[in-house]
Amino acid sequence: MEIELRNVIESDLPILFEHQRDPEANQMAAFPARDREAFMAHWTKILANESNIIKTIVANGQVAGTMMSFEMEGKCEVGYWLGREYWGKGIATQALNEFLNYVDARPLYGYVAKHNIGSRRVLEKSGFEFFGEEGNDLVLVLK
Repeated sequence: MEIELRNVIESDLPILFEHQRDPEANQMAAFPARDREAFMAHWTKILANESNIIKTIVANGQVAGTMMSFEMEGKCEVGYWLGREYWGKGIATQALNEFLNYVDARPLYGYVAKHNIGSRRVLEKSGFEFFGEEGNDLVLVLK
């Protein structure tokens, strides 16, 4: 599968909005869906923050999801979201490996819901190691 990372463009947002509305994805991420207004406000805010690195994941020419790094509580974190139809195909792992070329910050932290084995494996395949637990999340770190 051909994977490309590119800057987020406005026409990506309706697709990304639908991805984050998927109930199974919300359950896996342990994160609730936003309504359209809240989603657009959130994306306006994160795209305006120049310290964030945000890329659209394009798989075989289709918007598959996003990959980003951002600072939260003094830590540089990585996050990603893939539409469910793209799960289990190695896309997130391939995209993360490419994305790490854009992010110099180390340590880099990834948080995953304890029950989200697939997301944990994505991080581990990219060199992240178990660091600890915070609430219902596992914390992995790339040093």
